Amino acid sequence: MRSEGAWLLRLTVVTLLVGLGAGVVGIAVDLALQLLQHLAFGYSSGSLLEGVTQAPPWRRFASLVAAGVVGGIGWWALRKWGPHVVSVERAAKGTAMPLKTTIANAALQIFIVGLGASIGREAAPRELGALFADKVSRAAGLSERETKILVACGAGAGLAAVYNVPFGGALFVVEILLAEVSFATLLPAFAASAIGAAVARVVVPVSPMYALPHVVMTPQLVGWAVVAGPLIGLAASGFVRLTQLAASTKPRGRAILWAMPLIFAGVGAIALFLPEVLGNGKAAAQTVFTGTAPLALVAVLLIAKTATTVGTIKAGAAGGTLTPSVAVGAMLGIALGSVVNLVMPGTSTAAFAFVGAAAFLAGTMRAPMTGLILVTEFTGQGPELLVPGMAAIAGALAVVYFLERTRLSDIA
Repeated sequence: MRSEGAWLLRLTVVTLLVGLGAGVVGIAVDLALQLLQHLAFGYSSGSLLEGVTQAPPWRRFASLVAAGVVGGIGWWALRKWGPHVVSVERAAKGTAMPLKTTIANAALQIFIVGLGASIGREAAPRELGALFADKVSRAAGLSERETKILVACGAGAGLAAVYNVPFGGALFVVEILLAEVSFATLLPAFAASAIGAAVARVVVPVSPMYALPHVVMTPQLVGWAVVAGPLIGLAASGFVRLTQLAASTKPRGRAILWAMPLIFAGVGAIALFLPEVLGNGKAAAQTVFTGTAPLALVAVLLIAKTATTVGTIKAGAAGGTLTPSVAVGAMLGIALGSVVNLVMPGTSTAAFAFVGAAAFLAGTMRAPMTGLILVTEFTGQGPELLVPGMAAIAGALAVVYFLERTRLSDIA
């Protein structure tokens, strides 16, 4: 009994520490990004969308060039002299994360996103949360399985903290990183993500990331979701293939020293006319979630955000595609939904954006529950849109899995 009690106490304490550490990581990442964004674009209050829109065009371009120069030098040096970066996925399978390399890799991600690079910011807090959990778990002498679970929980709690998405962070752990729904995974995942999000609320806004007008479910929306889901799945599969191709052909060695500044300058040139493409996708998504953006702007942003995100990965930058996927999915939803409103008007444009974002994110992550809950927490929407969201996700994932099986069959 004493040994069992001591084991339970030790596991509880480590889980608590993992959640606290992830919360501190979320605070640090949020503050660093705010500082960098304010310095880069010269604003002191308001959203990133307001800041980049009000900033002079030359400042947007210069920020991207600076991000490309520093990022290129930083990742060249890190990949030349440092140990290989261990991804969160590999860490959750038992590979130890190198301390200095992981911190440096995360710091470079935060720096370039803060200066406007078109890539997600969620990878850095996930890596730092997992790193902290890895070190604490090993120091506490936990078993290999316990360490793997808590490393995954640290990554999920880091995601939960930086975006204030406790449920989404926990689902990310059990559905994606561990692919195991059990008492042994759910309990620490929920606890760590809840603690991390609660701690980070000291700094991270508690309001939903995206403000949507009031939306309701309509018969047209449900019917559209059934038809549009497979099309969104096809687009999600294509987006994943593009990002994978970009990552596999990124510059090696010294080539990154000129490739990253050059490609980032191209992104900066686009931002001269479309400031919404800057950052992790929040600015672009908020533009369309309001439901007031002209369809022509939505279509242009859809192409531009996809191109700048893929280009950023192609340049050799590390980072995530979660929030860019939300933005691309929302714009795709509006583009497809506009056809329905031409024939049978009455559905809010924001509702099409929500369903499109959920289905696209679920398709790119291969995770239906995580995709739906993350977009729900991002937008603060209730159960009103769950039915069309689930219908679209089912259709999207059916296409994604079909294409994957077909591809594997062709290879075999």
